[in-house]
Amino acid sequence: MAHVINRDEWAATPEGWNGELQGGAYGANICVIFNMLDKPGGGPRLHRHPYAETFIIRLGTGLFTAGDQQITATAGQILVVPPDTPHKFTNLGPGPLETIDIHESGKFDTHWLE
Repeated sequence: MAHVINRDEWAATPEGWNGELQGGAYGANICVIFNMLDKPGGGPRLHRHPYAETFIIRLGTGLFTAGDQQITATAGQILVVPPDTPHKFTNLGPGPLETIDIHESGKFDTHWLE
């Protein structure tokens, strides 16, 4: 059976692309985070997952830390971080950074490192 997931079930606000979905509840082995970081410098602190995470950069420029790598990624690029790799990212500005983050798991499993 296919599932239609309405915006009010995943979006943090009715107008923005901010929110998250745990796909396991619908039989999918992924989780998705929709990030819209309006201000430069914003982003999650260092963490890791026991699965790979894929970042689709839709808008703006971000500085991604993945293990010992520093990667500047811009709109149109896709970044894949391997399992158990400490990572974080920040909006470099000057405008917003919008990403879609895909977790290879039906539920979030995040280990915060800072």
